[in-house]
Amino acid sequence: MGTYAAVVLAGGAARRMGGVDKPALPVGGRPMRDRVLAAVADATPRVLVGPPGIVPDGVLVIREDPPGGGPVAAMAAGLALLDPDTALVALLAADLPLLTRSAIGDLLTQLTLEGVGAVPAGGGAPPAPPARMGVAGSEQRPDGACFVDADGRRQSLCGVWRVAALRAGLDRLAAERGGSLAGAPVRALLAGLVVREVPWSGDGAPPWFDCDTDEDVRRAEEWAR
Repeated sequence: MGTYAAVVLAGGAARRMGGVDKPALPVGGRPMRDRVLAAVADATPRVLVGPPGIVPDGVLVIREDPPGGGPVAAMAAGLALLDPDTALVALLAADLPLLTRSAIGDLLTQLTLEGVGAVPAGGGAPPAPPARMGVAGSEQRPDGACFVDADGRRQSLCGVWRVAALRAGLDRLAAERGGSLAGAPVRALLAGLVVREVPWSGDGAPPWFDCDTDEDVRRAEEWAR
């Protein structure tokens, strides 16, 4: 697949779970953030954006500015640690305990695929339908590829992206907001980007399943068995 980086966002407040350190909660005996980091073990570098803590060897840790400033501010902090020539980055929430390397491989394949034809998704599953683009002109090279759920909702924090497109989006958004990215919504950052939407049709649990509640964690535990 070639070299790619990974930025994992772990700075959320987890208000629906009483403010716990959600990425540190175990699923299948491992913290969720460690499971996400394991899915991108071949990425260089791997960056965790969030409070300092114990992380696997080789993982860089940085805090968004301001702390708790939201996912877009966290993206900016993570991208700042990448080499200028890094072309691709997996941008992931830290509460995706069912994410796999195979799923990341599917996204990388879709992002670098020429044209818009159907390709296998989910590691040997039936071919996915033609990927949908976020703007008119499906022949445009995609700026990113992310999974969509069964209802067609983009899982933007379970995707891979061209670093140059994200940096351009961050610069644009910062200019529009007077220099601050705190509290900016992800949809504003991705506005105007060409996105290849990838349905998941592989075996097992959906890799984009995130844990926002205690019930979500229990469901993930069942899937992880």
